[in-house]
Amino acid sequence: MNKQEFINAGFSVVDGQNNENKLLKFLKENYPSVIKDNEIILQELKAILGLPVDEKVNGYGLNFVGRNVARAKYAQKTQKELKLNTKMSKNIDTTQNLVLKGDNIDCLKILKNHYSGKIKCIYIDPPYNTDSDEFVYPDKFDKEEAEVLGLVNLSEDDFARMEFSFKTKKSHNGWLSFMYPRLLLARDLLSKDGVIFISIDDNEQANLKLLCDEIFGEENFVANIIWNSRKSVSNDTIVSLNHNHTLFFSKDISFLQENKSDYRLSATEDKFSNPDNDPRGNWVADPFDAPNIRPNLTYPIENPNTKEIYMPPKGRCWRTTKEEYEKLLSEGRIVFGKTGKSKPQLKRYFSEAEQKGLVAKSIWDDVGTTTNGTKELEGIIGEKVFDNPKPISFISRIIEIATSQNSIILDFFAGSGTTGHAVMQLNAKDGGNRKFILCQIDEPIKEDKPAYKFCIENNLPPVISSITIERLKRAGEKIVKDVEAENSKNELFEEDKKQVPDIGFKTFDLVDAPKLEVDDTGQIKFPELSNDALSRIYNMIFTVGLDEPTQVPEEVKKDCIYKIGNHYYLTNSEQISKEEFAECIKNGKVFIDGWTASLNGTLLNYKEDVKIVF
Repeated sequence: MNKQEFINAGFSVVDGQNNENKLLKFLKENYPSVIKDNEIILQELKAILGLPVDEKVNGYGLNFVGRNVARAKYAQKTQKELKLNTKMSKNIDTTQNLVLKGDNIDCLKILKNHYSGKIKCIYIDPPYNTDSDEFVYPDKFDKEEAEVLGLVNLSEDDFARMEFSFKTKKSHNGWLSFMYPRLLLARDLLSKDGVIFISIDDNEQANLKLLCDEIFGEENFVANIIWNSRKSVSNDTIVSLNHNHTLFFSKDISFLQENKSDYRLSATEDKFSNPDNDPRGNWVADPFDAPNIRPNLTYPIENPNTKEIYMPPKGRCWRTTKEEYEKLLSEGRIVFGKTGKSKPQLKRYFSEAEQKGLVAKSIWDDVGTTTNGTKELEGIIGEKVFDNPKPISFISRIIEIATSQNSIILDFFAGSGTTGHAVMQLNAKDGGNRKFILCQIDEPIKEDKPAYKFCIENNLPPVISSITIERLKRAGEKIVKDVEAENSKNELFEEDKKQVPDIGFKTFDLVDAPKLEVDDTGQIKFPELSNDALSRIYNMIFTVGLDEPTQVPEEVKKDCIYKIGNHYYLTNSEQISKEEFAECIKNGKVFIDGWTASLNGTLLNYKEDVKIVF
């Protein structure tokens, strides 16, 4: 049926698209003077905000060709839906993990209905901007697309600049326009205490930082983590590039500041020692100075061995008052370097670090390199099928910093699937129940690549998402074997045995959503619908957004009625009797697949009690 026909008949229609502009509504209700003819009067808004209104004062920010088109893409409704892929799923009836195969901008829009504000951690390693013209994501930035997006005020010069920018190799404009809508959607998905990590190289690091400052707020920037990504040196370059950047932003920095201890690494005793046989155990020496200048924490300290006097470094102070320092010194908790001839340091014991955790550093040179990532993938797949994958330890550190044991982790540039592998492995290690959601486009693999041969030999479609999924399956099976082998050791008590983590995932393919078309004679042409009733049910679950899409709906009537809790999802409603409708309505909320429904007498009797889903 046509959506408009249901609306005209008085039905409540759900289509997963919220067109309400909350900011515009807020301004209209609270500051009506800034709105005129449905447009914002910038001078009036600046005055209300207390900002300078002199237009000669230039603002500061990132601007790029295609910005408005990219912004419109963020707001555009997706024309895709999801189809359950049982063959490429694993443990489909029990898993809480998801793998979505398709363009991530559509995947993120579909996820938004349920997962908005629920994702604790996002990690992405987007395609870097290189000299290559091979960019598989199908983003369009042309005149036709601009008209679809409703951007009618662009001139021919604007289109010419866009076309030049997006067809030129190494275009910053094109790359930023590609990332902008995806990062806006990522922000929507993050929980209030959520964080995002984005790996990038030097070419776009500066631009990406400015873009993220705008999207997430520069006050929510946490760190630029420098990863020592390779050990070998390139002797044929001016400078050998051995690092990558990972920008770390929060949704709201106040949550991190109030709960700093939640973002710590687990302490390991290998870096602690006890050279002076301290009865309190192994320790490391930390600097005794701290940030800021505070008069009550600024005083001279004498090295008792050399009698040299130390003051805090410029712009800093000591950690404690003089009285507290004297107490620590008398307790043997102050040391003056390995030789006793240096500035004061404070002993930090392993027992304290184990309890409080360790603060992560901004330079990571101890989490492996891409060489380690390649060897790990070869150990799972059997051969090199992916260039420069991240090592599991790198992603594990991010997850350890940013999540609790029940968090949801999203990676919408999944690549070889390292993020999913790391989640499963960390759950096996600490008994956590973290869930992953991975998105990966079906990027075709060239026939001369080892990955193509691997896919063909394993009866898999020759696309990157096949590598992602096969890696997850094989890694999960290895994790289970390792856990079972550990648990079989005779000396382990039952309570010390590890639980087998969730190694499954529901896989969905991104497909074209049904839509009405008009033929050459002007007649409405109805789409041909898939007879996969369960996929239609899952699409309603994703669209309505009330229930976790990883749940398995209970079958009430095969290919017709399914339920989660007291929510009933109906498809092929022509096959549902009046009594069955009444039973569903009596017991809960009812949602009906609009594409398989018709305005018959039975349905019309219940229009006040059901919602039609498109």
